[in-house]
Amino acid sequence: MKQEYIITIFSENNIGLLNRITINFTRRKINIESLTVSQSAISGISKFIIVVNETEERVKRLVAQLDKIVDVLKTFYHTSENMIFAEIAMYKISTELIYGNDELGEIVRNSGAQIDEITKDFIIIEKSGLKKETQDLFNKLNKFGVMQFVRSGRVAVTRDRIERLSEFLKTRDNELEKLN
Repeated sequence: MKQEYIITIFSENNIGLLNRITINFTRRKINIESLTVSQSAISGISKFIIVVNETEERVKRLVAQLDKIVDVLKTFYHTSENMIFAEIAMYKISTELIYGNDELGEIVRNSGAQIDEITKDFIIIEKSGLKKETQDLFNKLNKFGVMQFVRSGRVAVTRDRIERLSEFLKTRDNELEKLN
């Protein structure tokens, strides 16, 4: 049965790596729902967060294949219940719409959003949270005419006490020391 999985890839930051990673998804006809890449807690190591809806068996095979890419240090997969995650969304609305309109201000306040910028032509509203929350705010604001809307990919951390990559690297270093 398909369900949402969050695949976390730790890698070196090398040219062409994103292409080599996404080719593995394309070959298996697995759609990427969300993709975010950033620096990890370990200097020089990048962290990819990829969200897919797939069966666990197909995800396991994909993760095993991703681990074979030279620049990839380690790949993990989790269900949403094992992660803490959020997305950020930004909404651009005409400034004319808020003058004399208390409902719009009320929507922004009640949603936990914040206003990032106000100019004579537009207002930028920012909201972080779950995809459903940012989409609900879009639906409410769109009654007034959203000029632009963008939502980031998911950012996530595990609920585990220790980041698994640190644990993996320590184990690998210990094994290398035994060989020497």
